[in-house]
This record gives sequence, structure tokens and C-alpha cells, in this order.
Amino acid sequence: MEKKNTISRRNTFLFGAATAASSFANTPVAFSSDLPASLDWSNPQERARIKAAVKGSSANETVYSFFRLHIYAYANKDNLIPLVTMSNLNVAKWRPLDNGNYGASVYEAGVYTKFDSDEVLEEFTNPITGKKRKPWRFLGGPIKVQIGPDGIVTGPTATLKPKEMEIQVLGDTVMIPTASAFSFPNPISPKAFPKESSGEKIYWDSHYVFFSNLKDVLNKSITSIPSHIQFQNLVSFHPWLGMEGVEGRTWGRAYGTKVKSIDQIPEKYLRGIEKETPEIFDIENWKEPGDDYKEYINDRLL
Repeated sequence: MEKKNTISRRNTFLFGAATAASSFANTPVAFSSDLPASLDWSNPQERARIKAAVKGSSANETVYSFFRLHIYAYANKDNLIPLVTMSNLNVAKWRPLDNGNYGASVYEAGVYTKFDSDEVLEEFTNPITGKKRKPWRFLGGPIKVQIGPDGIVTGPTATLKPKEMEIQVLGDTVMIPTASAFSFPNPISPKAFPKESSGEKIYWDSHYVFFSNLKDVLNKSITSIPSHIQFQNLVSFHPWLGMEGVEGRTWGRAYGTKVKSIDQIPEKYLRGIEKETPEIFDIENWKEPGDDYKEYINDRLL
């Protein structure tokens, strides 16, 4: 039976937060000068409630989000090259905290499909190298996330410190953007693994925007505000792509939404997730986070 693998460093899909929560907050978010007074954005408790309810929930409940992520290669020249698409399911168990913030345990699963297709990818032909590669599935979590008035809460030693950007209200749409960036030494070195390595360091940039209706945001009885989500990632090539030293990164464009239940996810996408990542449907027994690169080395390179 094929060994199933988990993922760790790539746990930045939700809010760009792959670090455990602590009592230290990020730099306070800037305020737009034209926000409607009804939003009460200067009130720290309201800011925390709104951010938690838009991104997840301000109550004890499980929130599901589903995305389609289209991934391209950028080789530092010419146009983007389509590679693959991912069906990505996020499950988060939210709760209010005693300190007035909101916390969540977040789990993710993703299955690669042919580009812009629901067909699960069994084999991938790299359009740059021409080589055939075996896809690597995506599992992320569990990770702990805490949201306060100024956004994601991280400690002083956190690798990743998401930056809250200025909230925007255009018409009846509230937009809450976040930007994240980090890098770390690549455990899959070019010298040891020249075909798989993307270089001496791994780079990750991720930019999210959550879109919600202003009336829903102002309604305090809605604990999980309906929201649409869009993000872009600019990430060092993952080793499973086998770029063989080609310089560049993958650029990912995703769009998705909260769903009230898993049943709202189209069956054509759900079948692949159920087949390749059954763990996401049994999070009560999913306890330990994985180490993506270590597991990739053990499974594919040793």
C-alpha cells in the first residue's frame, strides 16, 4: 500500500498563518479613512469579531471552505506556463477565547487534478523538462490559529508573521486583505538532489482577500459570515515537480468560498478528495502535524 503523506511548511493556505498562537500581536492594522461609521472599526472587540466571523467563526462551530487553485510555472522569463490545478478543502474548528480573541484548529487537504479539470492527476508530464512525475498530495494541519483585533496573533519567534492590510468597503462589499511572506533553508539541497531541489532556500509569498456583504458583517447574530475568498501564492518549486534546476517559482491563483456543509462541494471534486485524502473526513483522529519535506525525502528520494 502506498504511504500517505502529510504536509507542514505549506500550511499557509488559510490566512497565511502556519504558526501556533501566542499572546503577542502583530503590528496594528491601518484604518481606511472612508469606512462607514456603522462598521465601528475603531472598536477592538468589533474588529476581532468581524475578522473571526468573516474568516471563520466567532462561535463554537466547524467551518468548511473549498477552493480551486490553478498553479502555473514562472521561469523568470516569458509568460506563465499552466501546470496543474488543486481541489482544496479546509476544515476549521472555531471557538471564542477567554482573552477576547478567537481560536481555531485548522485542517486542510488538497488533490491535484489536470489543469482546469476535475480529473485527478495520476501522472504529470512537466511541460518544461518533458519528464513524467508522480503527483504529491496535500495535507495540512492541524495548526492552531488565533485572531484578535489586529489580525493573526503570533509569537516573537514565529517564522511567519502575516501582515494585515487596510480593510476596504466598496458599495455593499467588505474586503479584508492579508499578506504573508517567509523563507527557510531548503532541506532538499541542490547538491544532494539536483533534479528535485528548487535552490538553497524556499520562498513563500501569499496574498489573501476575504469578501463579505456589509449587511452580514454588521449583523452580530451571524457567527460565521458568508464570504468568498481569493488568493495568490508565489512559491518555490515543490520537489515533486522535478524542475531540474530551472529557476523560478510557481504562481497560484485560487478562488473559493465558505460552504455550509461538505455536501455543498460538487461531487466531481469531492470524489477525488475522498479517494486521495480520507484523513480530512476524520479530523477527530488526526492529531499530529506532519513534516512535508522530511516525508518527501523518505518516501521519494531515499
